[in-house]
Amino acid sequence: MKFYILLIALCTGTLAFAQSTLKGTVTDKDNLPLPGANVKVVGTTTATSSDSDGKFILPVTQNPPFTIEISSVGFTTQTMRVTSLSDVTVKMASEDTKLDEIVISASRTPERVLESPVTIERMTLQQIKNTTSPTFYDGLENMKEVHFNTSSLSFKSINTRGFSTVANTRFLQLVDGMDNSSPALNFVLGNLVGLSEVDVANVELLPGASSALYGANAFNGILFMNSKSPFTNEGISTYFKYGKTSQDAAGTNDYYDFGIRMAKAFTPHFAAKANFSWLRATEWIANETSSVTGGTSHADNPNYDGLNTYGDEVTTFLPNVGQVSRTGYREQDVNENKIESVKADISIHIKPMADDLEIIFQEKVGLGSTIYQGANRYSLKNFLMNQVRLEVRNRNFFVRGYMTSESAGDSYDMRFAAWNVNRAWKTDTQWFTDYATAFALSQANFGYLPPQAHAYARQFADYNDSPGIPLNPSGASRYMPGTPEFDQALASVTANPDLTQGAKFKDNSKLYHVDANYNFKELIKFAEIQLGGSFRQYALNSDGTIFTDYDGIIRYNEYGAYTQVQKKFLKDERLKFTGSVRYDKSELFDGFFSPRVALVYSAGANKVHNFRASFQTGFRNPTTQDLFIGLDLGPFALIGSAAENLNRFVETQPVSAAGQQLPGVTPTVTLDGNDAYNNSYTLASVQAFAQSQNPADLQVANIKLVKPERVKAFEIGYRAVLESGLSVDINAYYNIYNDFLNQSRVITPYYGHVNDGTASQDQVNLGYQALAFGDRRVYQIYTNSQTEVESYGVGIGLSKKIYKNFELGANYNYAGFEYDASEDPSFIPGFNTPKHRVKAMFGNPNAIANFGFNLNVRWNTEYLWQSSFGDGMVPENTVFDAQVSYNIPVIKSVVKVGGANLFGKDYIQVIGAGRVGEMVYVSFTYNP
Repeated sequence: MKFYILLIALCTGTLAFAQSTLKGTVTDKDNLPLPGANVKVVGTTTATSSDSDGKFILPVTQNPPFTIEISSVGFTTQTMRVTSLSDVTVKMASEDTKLDEIVISASRTPERVLESPVTIERMTLQQIKNTTSPTFYDGLENMKEVHFNTSSLSFKSINTRGFSTVANTRFLQLVDGMDNSSPALNFVLGNLVGLSEVDVANVELLPGASSALYGANAFNGILFMNSKSPFTNEGISTYFKYGKTSQDAAGTNDYYDFGIRMAKAFTPHFAAKANFSWLRATEWIANETSSVTGGTSHADNPNYDGLNTYGDEVTTFLPNVGQVSRTGYREQDVNENKIESVKADISIHIKPMADDLEIIFQEKVGLGSTIYQGANRYSLKNFLMNQVRLEVRNRNFFVRGYMTSESAGDSYDMRFAAWNVNRAWKTDTQWFTDYATAFALSQANFGYLPPQAHAYARQFADYNDSPGIPLNPSGASRYMPGTPEFDQALASVTANPDLTQGAKFKDNSKLYHVDANYNFKELIKFAEIQLGGSFRQYALNSDGTIFTDYDGIIRYNEYGAYTQVQKKFLKDERLKFTGSVRYDKSELFDGFFSPRVALVYSAGANKVHNFRASFQTGFRNPTTQDLFIGLDLGPFALIGSAAENLNRFVETQPVSAAGQQLPGVTPTVTLDGNDAYNNSYTLASVQAFAQSQNPADLQVANIKLVKPERVKAFEIGYRAVLESGLSVDINAYYNIYNDFLNQSRVITPYYGHVNDGTASQDQVNLGYQALAFGDRRVYQIYTNSQTEVESYGVGIGLSKKIYKNFELGANYNYAGFEYDASEDPSFIPGFNTPKHRVKAMFGNPNAIANFGFNLNVRWNTEYLWQSSFGDGMVPENTVFDAQVSYNIPVIKSVVKVGGANLFGKDYIQVIGAGRVGEMVYVSFTYNP
């Protein structure tokens, strides 16, 4: 407390004390009390908020007359001239334009979106009601700056400003202030533990870096989802949706979505609410047959490795035959292709005193089955996330603590599932032996040419019992999808966490987080000053199946503190300055500062022309996987880059028969993470060496341990609501990334040493022989790129009510990036963002006799997709969504009929994921 008193004295020099008070009431247009409205004396920082009855008490030092400003989220800001200190009543009108709304996230304090120091997008209750998409979360894709990466019908990750895969670790999502990311995966699983549609109060989106206020991972954007308070939104609300999904691969299937919200303010001091929602549908089936090795099936390539076929990654070179891969299974064969989501939460709200102090206890649970795409494709089956929050807050401060825990449930790796179902029937050694034997016999006995010989050998090895094919003496046929033998083998494999025999993931990781903020606006008068800080602990617990935590839980901590100052200058407070700085420290890395400076100038008689400029910094700590993963994926292994993890990762590999003939080489070798980072060649140079056999082609992989990546973000913008009613929002940004977090593939010889100038020539030659004999291990490791990466973009948004309440809107985004490939030839940017995007909407929530409608269209150019699972071009596509709604005021309900991707072709947003098909639905919502 002494510290705060000293700080206040240093900042102000004097303390101002209220000499009198102004009392009043704030209501909406229907004369219902409006809690949480901000009431401020214009020209000062004297402010307060209305209570649950809409009443406020404002301490003032001025004598009347003076002017007060009243603002609230979702309502037009009002000003009132106060001529006496008698009670006043303020009636608030709903917002007519999106740009004049009140937002909180940009500066952690209420402010008009027109005066926000950075670009901000917002989805209001009315927009949620009018969305054409099946869910409000899907509707976020119609926002300016937003691009989706769709891995599953129920798993969509938000991409703003590029460098995003399905696992978007550069994007932060907060639900009622809680980080919505998985503790182990470090990225958001869509709306798995988000909000029910009938409990959403508002959604705010900040594209771009915001680390100065929100810390690590607020790097390329933040989404804020805020729920309704039971003190202000009582009663029972519910919705039900039924629809049909249609996709070429999956056919036509049912879609169900149901939710209910119950809230009650039992007294002015105690309220509670509960939510439950359930969704079930058939997955967008992924069935891409293209192959990185060429061809579209084993019929035209014996070494075929289909993108969505698993098991065919197991490959070997057979003398006199060539490179051959095992017959695999389609993704739809090793996955139920059903998605399900169950969300439930309960919260208790206590206001112990007559002021706005509130204590909240909340628990949220999300249980679901969906598909996630990382290095492999994963069936997240019965995946569970749980969040528990305790928060104390009022209009000037909050202290929030929460825990996130998760369980992988019955989740498994579909690629490993296929491998080990194959191996449960016949070992790799036996299968390839059968193949080679049949290939040679077919040529010797039947005179088959290579194409026919390969077909004969594959049928023989798989034993399909086809006419004319001799019976395979090894026994029964390969397990075929749909048979009891296959189902039994798949169930056994997906229940086994030993990836040499199974495919199951085990994960019970947790995250503990505490953060706090205090706003001194009622104590300090010359400016609005905030102080805040946070602490976080990760507790990784996968029993060694994902991380190197085989000997116990791995824990590490992060903490940070920040301050922000806002002040308005010039006549009529036309110039607003925002300055903030944050210090962050992880126990694994050095600490550093993240500053932000922004200016907003409001021009015009009514301040309708708002110009802004900002500079801010962002940082992203390496994720839990970047640091402590130790995962054998078969063809390669993932090794995290924490210094202690290099010793924790240990594996044993068999040496070839040829290698065992070399002096000092044993039948097996033991490798650890130090070998991957300190004794390896780059993948590209080993591939070149394989062709030329020239050691000069080999390049040592000088991989350094990972550290946080940083970005410097410059942005300018203009917002206005013109006299014609046209809303304009224009922004441009330029980002400079340093120490860009990246992954590299390297190859480590089983024996010998790379030619790094420290090893003897005998050891170097031994390493050459290891590569030649195939005695080598591929590792995917985590590091920072040495090249500087730049990205830039422009966004333009326009909207206008063209006739009565008919609104027409459109926005355009351009995004690009550059880097010097010569500085880091192995760098893979993974920008994964269209260069050009256009979105448009046209609608009216009450066009005629309670009927409303809304239309959305989205278009983007083709773009390159790069990820550890697969690369390729995502084609240009156009998507059209529409809905028609009918309000039934007598029962406070809405019936909606809508569709997504109407009249369009199936399209992809992620190489390797299922194509997004068409969906039509009808919904009924009761929301008093």
